[in-house]
Formats: sequence, C-alpha cells, structure tokens
Amino acid sequence: MGNFIQNLEASLHKGFIDQNYSQFGSYKPQLLVNNAKKNENVLMSLLEELEYSKSFIFSVAFITESGLATLKSHFLDLKRKGIKGRILTSTFLNFNQPKVFKELMKITNVEVRLTSVKGFHSKGYIFDHDTHYSLIVGSSNLTAHALKVNYEWNVKLTSHENGEIVHHFRNQFEDVWENSQPLTEQWIEDYEKTHVPFVNPQAGNQVVELPVPYTTNPVKESIEIKPNKMQQAALREIQEVREAGRDKGLIISATGTGKTYLSAFDVRRFAPKRMLFIVHREQILNKAKSDFQRVLGGIDEEFGTLTGTNKQKDAKYLFATIQTISKIETLQQFDPDEFDYILIDEVHKAGAQSYRRVINYFKPQFLMGMTATPERTDDVNIYELFDYNIAYEIRLQEALEEDMLCPFHYFGVTDLEYNGESIDDATVLSKLVTEERINHLIEKIHYYGFYGKEVRGLIFCSRKEEARELSVRLNEKGFRTVALTGDDSQEERARCVKELEDGLLDYILTVDIFNEGIDIPSINQVIMLRQTQSSIVFIQQLGRGLRKHGSKQFVTIIDFIGNYKNNYLIPIALSGDKSQNKDNIRRRTKDTSYIKGVSTVNFEEIAKKKIFQAINSSNLTAIKVLKEAFVELKNRIGRAPYLYDFVLHRSIDPVVIVERKSSPTRNYHQFLLKMKEDVPALTDYEDNVLAMLSLEILNGKRKHEALLIEMLLHKEKVASEEYTDYLLSSNCRADEDTIASVQRIFDLSFFTESERTSYGGEPIILLHEDNSYRLNETIRNSLSSNPYFEKLVIDVVQSAKEKSKMYTCSEPFTLYEKYTRKDACRLLNWENNEQSTIYGYKTKHGTCPIFITYHKDEEVESSVNYGDEFLSQDVLKWYTTNKRTLESREVQTIIQAEENNVDIHIFVKKDNDEGKGFYYLGKALPDKDSVEQTKMEDQSAVVRMNMVMEHSIDSQLYHYIRNGTEG
Repeated sequence: MGNFIQNLEASLHKGFIDQNYSQFGSYKPQLLVNNAKKNENVLMSLLEELEYSKSFIFSVAFITESGLATLKSHFLDLKRKGIKGRILTSTFLNFNQPKVFKELMKITNVEVRLTSVKGFHSKGYIFDHDTHYSLIVGSSNLTAHALKVNYEWNVKLTSHENGEIVHHFRNQFEDVWENSQPLTEQWIEDYEKTHVPFVNPQAGNQVVELPVPYTTNPVKESIEIKPNKMQQAALREIQEVREAGRDKGLIISATGTGKTYLSAFDVRRFAPKRMLFIVHREQILNKAKSDFQRVLGGIDEEFGTLTGTNKQKDAKYLFATIQTISKIETLQQFDPDEFDYILIDEVHKAGAQSYRRVINYFKPQFLMGMTATPERTDDVNIYELFDYNIAYEIRLQEALEEDMLCPFHYFGVTDLEYNGESIDDATVLSKLVTEERINHLIEKIHYYGFYGKEVRGLIFCSRKEEARELSVRLNEKGFRTVALTGDDSQEERARCVKELEDGLLDYILTVDIFNEGIDIPSINQVIMLRQTQSSIVFIQQLGRGLRKHGSKQFVTIIDFIGNYKNNYLIPIALSGDKSQNKDNIRRRTKDTSYIKGVSTVNFEEIAKKKIFQAINSSNLTAIKVLKEAFVELKNRIGRAPYLYDFVLHRSIDPVVIVERKSSPTRNYHQFLLKMKEDVPALTDYEDNVLAMLSLEILNGKRKHEALLIEMLLHKEKVASEEYTDYLLSSNCRADEDTIASVQRIFDLSFFTESERTSYGGEPIILLHEDNSYRLNETIRNSLSSNPYFEKLVIDVVQSAKEKSKMYTCSEPFTLYEKYTRKDACRLLNWENNEQSTIYGYKTKHGTCPIFITYHKDEEVESSVNYGDEFLSQDVLKWYTTNKRTLESREVQTIIQAEENNVDIHIFVKKDNDEGKGFYYLGKALPDKDSVEQTKMEDQSAVVRMNMVMEHSIDSQLYHYIRNGTEG
C-alpha cells in the first residue's frame, strides 16, 4: 500500500503541479482521445482497465450494438474469472435501440438498470482495483465510433479507495442506481412496442458516394455518379500506366471495395468504341452489366450479354462468361482487335487454359485485370500476364481505414474443450458433431450475435461431411440451414443464396465454394469452423461479409480456435504482416490496434493462449515457407528478389532469412543457392564478408555501420571528420566511444575468435594513418571485378538503412524493441562480445545491462530461480546473482549507480520460447530504501532491491510479459 500511495502522490504532482517532476508515477491523469495516426483510442484504455479490474460500473446514456460488441469477449473473460459489473443507462432521446437491450441481457455477469432521470446524458466508467479506483469520464458513450474514431475528450484519473473524488462519483451513481429499473425481457418487449427510431437532428443532407438505386434516366444518372476517394486515386494511377505506353494493368483491391465501379469509371474515361467484360460466373454478369450502365449511361441496346443462353454479341458493351467467350467457335466470330478495352474480373483464375486462349486471341488497346488475391498456390504468375504493371493496389487495412468496407468485429473464440481435449487437426468427424459441440457452437453464436433483425450467415466448415451433418443437427435445433458443397450445381447454389437473402434461410454451411466469386452483401455473420490453412483463404472468407449494405452497420466474424498448428496464421492474416518474424506476430496477437476505423479484433483469453502456443511451436523459417514467399515476390516483380525487395513489398523480414536456426544460410547468396537460382559464384572470402554484413549490420539496430559502408561504396576513402559529419546530419550519435565501437566491428576485434574466422579473419575497414577509412584491398578488388558481389553488399546496406528506421539513432536502444546480449555489448560500445559471460547482468564501462527471463522453465535449478517481478509499471523487484552480499563490489556499483554515473538498462523477455531477444524497457535506478540481503531456496546469499523505471512500461507489453503462457 505504501508503494501505491507514493506512486499516486508522484503521479498527481506530475499531473497537476509540475509536468517536469522527475519522480516515477504510473497513475498520472491522462487525456484519452482517438488518434489514428498515433494508433491511440479510448477503447484501448477502457479494455486495459476492464481486464485488470475486480469490478466495474458504467454510467452511459447511449449504447450501440457495435459499441457493445467491442467489449463482449472481454466481459466473457471476466465472467470466467468471477468478476461482475453494472451498467446504468436510459432511453434518452430514444437513441438506444431495443436490440441493444437484448444484447445486454446476454451478458450475465453484468447487471443493467434503466434510469428515468430527465436528460440523462452521463459518460463515465469506474473500475475497482486492489489498491485503487480508476475513472474515465468525458464525452465517449458506449458506441464504437466514440471509443475508436470520433473526436472525443475523456479524462482518466486514479484515486485511492478513500479519495473524495471517487466517492463523489460512486455516490452519484448509487443514488441513481437505487431508483432505477432493472432490465428484463418484459421491459424490452414493452419498449419495442413504443420505441420510435432515433433521428439525428444534426445529420442533415449527406452526400452519399456510393451510387443510389437505378433511375429511369441513365444518362443523367451517369453524370451524377462520381468516384469515391479511393477510386479517384486509382483512376490517376491507371492513367499513368497508359501514359507510360503500357497496354495492360492489374488492379489489386480488397473484396467489397468497388472494383466493378472503378473499372466502369475508367471505361467512361477511356471511351472505347467497344468493350468486353469477362466474368467466370453468370450470376455475377448481370450485376456487372447493371453497374456499368449506371456509370456509363446510354440506351439498353448498347449493353448486352454473351452466355450459354444469351448471344447479344454485337452490343457496344459486351459482358461475357469465360465459359462462352473462350470457345474457339465463339472467338472466331470476333476480329482480334474488335474490342478497344477488355476487362477480366477475378483475374487470378486467368491461369486456366480458357483465359489464356482469350488473352492470346484478342489485341485490345488496353487490358485490365482485377483481383483481391493475386497470390496463387497453383504456380500461375498472374503478374506476368500483365507485364508486372500493378496499376493500383489497396488491401484490407487500407480499405478499412478509408471506410470503404463494412466494419467488422472479429472474435477468436475457444472451440469445445471436452474431457480436457480440444478440437485439433486430427479430430474425427464424430467428435465435430457431438451434442456438446453443437450446444457450444450455438452458445457462442448466440452470445456474439449479429447486427440487424435477422441473421444472414455463412458457416465455413472443414469438410463436406461436417457441413452436411452440422446442417442437419442445427435444423433439429430450430435453425434454418442448408449445406452447399462443390457437389451442388450452380442453379442449386443460386437458389439457396436467394433464400438466404430473402430471409428464408439463417445459414448456408459450406466448405470452400464461397471463398470468392459470390456476392451476398447482406451477410451479417461469418462463422469459421475450420483451421486456417492459409492467410489468403482466411481473408477471402472474412471478406464474404465486408460488403456494405443498408441492412447492417457491421458484420460479426466468429472464428472457433482449437489446437490447430496453423493458428499463428490468424494474426498474420488479420494484420497483413508477412515478415515471418515471431516477435512481430506475437505483437499482432496481443495488440490489435492495427485494425482501423470502428472494426475490432478480439480473442478470448484461452483462444489467445492457443495462438501463442502455435507461434512458439511453429517453424516460420522452414525453407518451404521461405520459398513460397520468395516465389510469390519473384512472380510479383518479374525477377529474383533481393533483400531490399522483401522490405519494400512488406514481405519476409530479411533478418529472418539470414538468421535461420536450422540449416542457416548466413547471407542472401547462400539463400539464392537454396532457391536453386542460377547466380554467379562468390569466393570464400566474399561469402564470409557478406555473412558478416548480413548477420551483424542488416538488422539496422545501429545505423552507423551501414552509413560508413555506404560512403565507402561511393569513394575509395572517407575522412573520419566526413564520417562524423554524416552521422550528425543523420541524427546519429557521433561521440568518440561510439565511433570507436564501429571501428571495432569492422576490424573484427569486437568478435570472438570463432566469429572472426567465420567472417574472413581480416579487418574489413581500416582506419589509416591519415585518419581516413578504407575498405581492405581484397574487398575493393571484389567490388570492382564482381558486380554480383557489389550488388549483394549494396542490398544489405539499403535494407539495413530501411530497417534502421525502427530504431532511434541518437540513443543506444529504442524502447520496446528487442535486443540480444550481443546487441547490448555492441550498442553499449563494449570492446568485445561478452554475451557468453553476461548471464543476468554485467557492469562495465559505466553501463549495466540487466537481462531477465520473466517466466523461468520449470526445470530451472533453485539456485538460479530468481524471483524477479514487476510490482507495477514503474517498479521491478530484482535479484542479483546468487553468492552476492551487500558488500560485493558489483552490488555496490549497482546500488550507487546514480552517484557512479552508471547507466542501468533493463531487458526482459516473457520466456525462453521468445528466442534470444529481450524487450528493452528503458533505464532504471535502484530504490535504496528497498535494498536488502536475503537468501535463495538453496540458502545461498543474494541481494534484492526495487528498480525504479525511468519510463512507465507500456501497459500492453507489461501485461503481456506478466501473464506468462496466458499471453
């Protein structure tokens, strides 16, 4: 309690008296706002407080289904821990819809009451913690827009349980609560009968960018329909492709972002004499024709279809199925230059012989291809078909940010655990359709719900038998479902889709046939009952619900997560992070703020644990995985990629390629050989030098080395003053110790003897008597005589400079990035790589890095099982190594760190599954009042003390580290 009071007093001093107050304090008042550029929103703070509260009360006037959805999985996790809360709301202005009250009734650990207080308009959230209360009070109601997007002001305060401010709020709440009416099913039934929908008086006349329903004056309408922001940008880029003299272009655009309208706008600009639009299914054809007519205008006779039943082949704007147009007898009815402009929808299918025949036959002035997923698993290079001209690209994240898609709330939920076993890759069909699992599915589907009055859902299953059997079992439970598989005809599929749209079906259960090429905009719930085999398929299935539709404000995605080995693909797919870097993927799992707009990604606690387990156990750098990424990028750019290409195209992290544990490649030349690329030879020395640059400089953790190499690639020698000036102009440290450290890297004296041997054994860069740097003669000769070697060196330098943007060049370390013991030795300017003798910490050269593995392995010996522990986001309880006393020299150096001008740096990793890297949490100083002599379990002497952090630890990382295997 004493620590908390001290912390709170320091926080209040900093917050209300002096912002420059140096004492630590993690409870300072905060202004909570929504800021997309800084990746900040009110919801993040709300969820953090909720997750670690003992109870909570909300007093909010307005609640929406979407706002409630952002909290549902978190309420469920709190229920599992026995934690309850209360929500006080009202019917002020008739804003709250009857359905939101039905959704509130599902949350059984939250009691809801309704006040009749006139003009009830409060927005306050109070959280009860062990030692204190947190309050969030301001302008944000419980709506997704208020919590994530709108311009809002909220103040977050912390109060001791005896503080006056919290009692004012609680008393106010309790007064109204006592005189409020409990929410009941009967009350909701009565409210539904009298409720008048809320109309926002400030809405006014809004400009709608999406086209309105078709009118009887197509010419007039076509003039009024204007491209949205994304389409305007795309049209400019497409035009640039044509102006560059290219006659083909590829549009990569997320499902639901308006590719058809975009193509119509471009056709309107191009004004062809004749146009051909090719689709792969007849049911898409008429919709495309209708959309084009609305944009282009013109009389009906100008728009025709060419299918198995319709042969309007003379129409100015012809819409054809690939099945019909690709027939040789059909093609021969047209001149090869018949159409000025040809468009191919879902062009990733164009590897098929039918598409190739059409593409090779016609000679249009411009050929446009459109797809959401150009990456293929069938060895077909779609990029090559379009001469590698990507006219425009917008993926899921950008589309969400531009508000082009329907917002979604994704819930990674826990699949059935029965008798201690989870659904996994090998689960037999009989266990997938047990009564227990059916009830579990229904329970989750009911809890997370959907937007609107009636569900229109798709359920993706793992196999045909499962889809059919589940459909039968769900129908027995009162649902209206049908199973569709590849065995069903196109007519049967179309009939079922129409029944779903018309409200005659609740769900269609399917395996893979609806991954793409089906357009059901009214889908308001997507359920995934299969393991994620690829991020491409995951996004395709997610995308089924992302089209905007007047009947929904968001779509609910419910993903049942079992013990699948591919669970790690879920955060990869949602974030679009292809780096194959495990640390990045862990971050995407614990911090989902990368999802823009009002959309959210939520994992139930147990489901999140399963994902972390999959990340830890997976081999993300298996040569098979890396080869797939290599081929994909090679297809995209039309040549073998280099490391810098992976960086530019946000693909694999280059460091992952060269630092593979199993069958290490050491440099990109060796990786290209593994990829069976025909590349020139390198001498053994060139190979070793390239390995040194790749393993030591590529990671970009210190930009200094890359900058010196860059300078020496352009000139034979570089004066030390010139190098210093370049560092300063690049905002990098340029002190003598750092520059000397850089020199030790290049003369290899920093490294161990075995490392020096593996790196060629002789200095790479020498500092000559005239105080200038030069590459050694052998390397200079190699660079001038072997263009391939030169290219590889330049590639490492470019990539290192790009990766260095993640790191602060003016300081040794960047907060919350990961570093190894070896990194610390280098960046602290130590003379040698002493990683093997650091163990937990080491004091040297006025520095002391401390490395902590927070959760030790169970088999760790008691003599080294230190009880290091975070007491708060500002205080770390820390132990010296054993057999140390208060009189020990190193202990005294640490205790007197401030007087001795010793910088203590704290590095922590959650457990050994995280590899060699530790998160850098900043500098710290010991609290001298906390220093004490104590003993380990084996009775050996040890010194314990509290380390006070210079910066409060980022809350998400703090809880991630503390929570162990729970994630």
